[in-house]
Amino acid sequence: MLQILLLLGSLLLHERASLAAPLAKGNCAQTCGSVAIPFPFGIGIGCFLDEWYEIICQQSIHGTIPILKTPNLRVLNISLPDFHGEKNGLINVTLPILCSPNMSYRGSGSFTPVSLKGSQFIFSRSWNVFAAIGCNVLALIEDTKSIITGCLSSCEADDKVVGETFSGSDGCCQTTITSNLQEFAITLQEAEKPTGDSGCNYAFLGDRSQFIPSTMDFNELRKSGRFAAVLEWGIDKSSGLGLEIYQQSFIPGNSYNCSMVSFDLAYQMEMPFLQCFCNKGFTGNPYIQHGCEGIGASLVALPLLHLLWLSNKFMKKLKEIKLRERYFKQNGGLLLQQQLCSSENNVDKSKLFNSIDLETATDNFNENRIIGHGGQGTVYKGMLADGGIVAIKKSEVISTGKVEQFINEIAILSQINHRNIVRLLGCCLETESPLLVSEFIPNGTLFQYLHDNLVSWDMRLRIASEVAGALSYLHSSASIPIYHRDIKSTNILLDDKYHAIVADFGTSKSILADQTHVTTRVQGTFGYLDPEYFQLGQFTDKSDVYSFGVVLVELLTGQEPIAFLGEDNERNLASYFLLSMNENRLFDIVDTQVLKQGEKEGIVAFANLVRRCLKLHGKMRPTMKEVAVELERIRMLENPAIKDGHTQEKSE
Repeated sequence: MLQILLLLGSLLLHERASLAAPLAKGNCAQTCGSVAIPFPFGIGIGCFLDEWYEIICQQSIHGTIPILKTPNLRVLNISLPDFHGEKNGLINVTLPILCSPNMSYRGSGSFTPVSLKGSQFIFSRSWNVFAAIGCNVLALIEDTKSIITGCLSSCEADDKVVGETFSGSDGCCQTTITSNLQEFAITLQEAEKPTGDSGCNYAFLGDRSQFIPSTMDFNELRKSGRFAAVLEWGIDKSSGLGLEIYQQSFIPGNSYNCSMVSFDLAYQMEMPFLQCFCNKGFTGNPYIQHGCEGIGASLVALPLLHLLWLSNKFMKKLKEIKLRERYFKQNGGLLLQQQLCSSENNVDKSKLFNSIDLETATDNFNENRIIGHGGQGTVYKGMLADGGIVAIKKSEVISTGKVEQFINEIAILSQINHRNIVRLLGCCLETESPLLVSEFIPNGTLFQYLHDNLVSWDMRLRIASEVAGALSYLHSSASIPIYHRDIKSTNILLDDKYHAIVADFGTSKSILADQTHVTTRVQGTFGYLDPEYFQLGQFTDKSDVYSFGVVLVELLTGQEPIAFLGEDNERNLASYFLLSMNENRLFDIVDTQVLKQGEKEGIVAFANLVRRCLKLHGKMRPTMKEVAVELERIRMLENPAIKDGHTQEKSE
C-alpha cells in the first residue's frame, strides 16, 4: 500500500501541469510551438477531422510554427467555441496584404488573398475590419459576383464621405465586412491625380484589435506582407462527427450542447456550421468523445477529485501493464529474450516493438489502414514515430503448444537477408494476437498486377526468376532451411521498381539438418496445393516447387489458378495446363502478350519447366535451385542483352 501511495504521489507531482481535460484526440500532439491544437484540428494521420483541419508543424527562423495546411495560413491561436463567454470558435491567422506602389491616375491593383471555399471556416465579421492606408486611395473588397464594401482613404484635413459606406481621414480608413464571407478579392484605385510620389498604398482584411494606425510601422508591414486576421470555425452538421455529436447533445444530463446560431451577441445569427460547447460545470473539448469533464464545486473538492482521477488512472495503467506482461509471456516473450541474450543468436534487440507505438502507427488498427487479409491474420499499413512506413500483421492467437515454434521462426526469419524476400523488422508480443512488423511494399501483389495490366513477357520472366532465386535461398542457402508452404501470386509483392518480393511467412516451417519433410495438418491455398502433400500430410521442399509451378502457369497464361465456369463447374489451372500440354495445345492457352513478344523456343522451354514442377510425385520435380538456374537460362535465351548484366546483378 505504501508503494502505491508513493507512486500516486509521484504521479500527482508529474501531472500537476496537466489538470485540464485533454483537447487533442488520443495520443496526438497537444501543441505546436506555443499554440494549443484542439481536435478537430490535429497534427499527423488520424489526428484531424479532414484535410481542412490538418496542421503542419514547420520550422522557421521564429522557431516551430503551426500552418493550416490546405489554405496555407500561419496559425497564431485556435480557440474552442465559448457559449458562456459569447465567443464563436476562432482561429487567429495571418493573411496577405495588397501593397500597390506608385499607381498611375485612375490606376488600380488587385489580388485574391485566400479562399476558404469548401471549408467550415469564415472570415469573422465581428473581429475583423477591412482597412486601407494611403493618400486618396479607394479600396474595394469584392466577392465573385459584386462589390461587398470599401472605404476611401484621404489625406485631407476634413473627413471625406462618399455615399454611405466609404469614409476616411488622415491617410487611412476602415469598414466592416459582410457575414459568412469565405472568399474575396481586394482592389486598390487612386481616387484622384496625385501631386507627387504616392508611395505604397495598402489594403487588407485584419484583426480590428491589431489595427491601430498611430502605433503601426508601415515599413515593417510592407516587409512582412501579412497582417493578423480572425477566422470563425465549426464542423459540418451533415458529417459523421457532426451528426453523432449533435444527436447526442439532446440526451438529458449530457456534458455538452451544440447550436447553429452564433454565440457572439453582436451578430447573433444562424451560422453556416455547427458549434459545440461544454455545459456549465464542465471543461474540455466537446468534439472528443467524453471530452467534457466535470469541474469541482470548490477549491477544496478539486484536489480530492484529481486524486481520485489519478488513482483510477493508476489502477487502469497497472491493469494494462499486467495484461501486457501476461500476453508477452503467453506469446513466448521470455523465450525470445533468451535468444536476444544468446551469444549464438544475432537477433537485433530493436526487433521488439511496443504495443502502444504500433497502435498509434495504425490509428488503433483502423479498418481504413487494412491493406490485406490472409489465413493467418490481417495486414495494416502503419507509420512509425520516425516516419517509416511499415506493414503490421495482426496474427492469429497462438496456441500454447506452438509458442516455441513461433518464436524460433521469428528468430530465423528476422535474420533472412535477401533482396527478393520481405524483411521482417520485428514483432510485438504484448497483445493477445502477436504483431509482426515488416517493410512496406508499395505496388500490391503479383496477382493484382498480372490480372489488371498488360505485363510484358520479359517482365514475367524476370519476376519468375526473382521468386525462384528467393525460394532457392530459403531452401538451400539460409542458415536453417525454410519451407514457405503458401507460395501463390497474392503472396508475391511488387516493390517501387516492380521487382518481386516474397512475403507472408505465417505458415512457414524451419527444417532441421537431418529432416526431409515436416508432418502437419494440411494448410495452403486451393489451386496451389501440392496433391502429394494433400494425400500424405507431409510437406517437403518439392511442395513449394509445385505451388511455384502454379504461379509460373499464371505468368504464362494470364489466367487465375481456379476459374469458375458457372453451374458449380470450375477449372483447375494446373490440371488444364497439363492437359493442354499432353494434347499439344500449348499455344492455345498462352497469354496473347506472351505470344506477341516471346520466341517459340523460349515459351516451350518455359512450359516444359512448368510441367516438371507440376509432376504428381515430388521426387520427380526439380529442386528450387534447378528451377532458378533454368529460368535464368530461358531469360538469356529470350533476351541475350541481359547476359552481360547478369554476372554483375548476381554479385551485388
